Amino acid sequence: MAKSTQRRHPQGTNARNRIVRRPTPRVRAAAPDLSRDARRRLAMVDWHRAHGGNVSLTARHFGLGRSTVYRWLGRFDRFHLEALEDRSSAPRRRRRATWTLEQLRAVKAIRERYPRWGKDKLRVLLRREGLTLSASMVGRILGRLRRSGELREPRHRGISARKRAWRRPHAVRKPADFVAVRPGDLVQLDTLDIRPLPGLVFKQFTARDVVSRWDTVELHTSASSRSAVAILDALAARMPFAVRALSVDNGSEFMAEFEAACTARGIALLTLPPRSPKLNGGVERANRTHTEEFYEVTDAEATLAGLRPALLAWEAVYNTIRPHQALGYLTPAEYLASVGVDVYRTY
Repeated sequence: MAKSTQRRHPQGTNARNRIVRRPTPRVRAAAPDLSRDARRRLAMVDWHRAHGGNVSLTARHFGLGRSTVYRWLGRFDRFHLEALEDRSSAPRRRRRATWTLEQLRAVKAIRERYPRWGKDKLRVLLRREGLTLSASMVGRILGRLRRSGELREPRHRGISARKRAWRRPHAVRKPADFVAVRPGDLVQLDTLDIRPLPGLVFKQFTARDVVSRWDTVELHTSASSRSAVAILDALAARMPFAVRALSVDNGSEFMAEFEAACTARGIALLTLPPRSPKLNGGVERANRTHTEEFYEVTDAEATLAGLRPALLAWEAVYNTIRPHQALGYLTPAEYLASVGVDVYRTY
């Protein structure tokens, strides 16, 4: 019998059809576009695995806490490296508005009446009208009105400019130890350029009592010593207390006739060192307030005849309606009444 020439596989006939599977090397997914922080965390994970997987050693090497290392090791996924990115910190449950429609309308109405006043002052005015809201709620309502477009902030108008500095070699310097205790002890006086239209310049004289924050403002076509004398008449008529001392800078408008008028009226005239506006900081801040809260939002005609009555009405609002943070959110009139000064004969 002929011997079969067919060779048998040593492991049987089915072995020749067996598929040999070699282990596939594990390849980490291609890194997506990661942020700098995510790349730093990925480097930490790689270093951790290359150095024995010791969490304490990794934390010391990277200057992190152990809990931080554990957190990023737990979030690491080699197929989804974006898991190392920062997650959203937005709250899952957002706070819902608790104000009523009537409260929203009240805040909107009073803010439109006084467009430069913030939440603290508006809260005081609303309380006067019988509506008690916290300052934070008023602020949230204002934010809601801005986001919805129902409330638009007034645009800034460049109508004022810095006053030029003048040399004044003569005057009585304000003593360094001078302290104002009573209303009228010291009234700071300064001028402000008002430019309602291109090429049109007015001069505002601003007087600020440093104790009560009572302001008196006058508008003129020029800042001369003769115009400055008129502010003394305004102080006598519209400040509810006697003015005993004036603090002025070295402007020429506070010389000559003005200085003679102060002498005649028995008002001490104290001047500041050159280039020292910070020593008259109260009236400098008042100029900014009048610019932002009156001139930039007023609808008055841009003429002397149109601005003067509107400015006088604003002065009354400033002294009798506007709450002042420095006075514990009292008005200057309320503060003066608390110290026994009759102010309501003024307006």
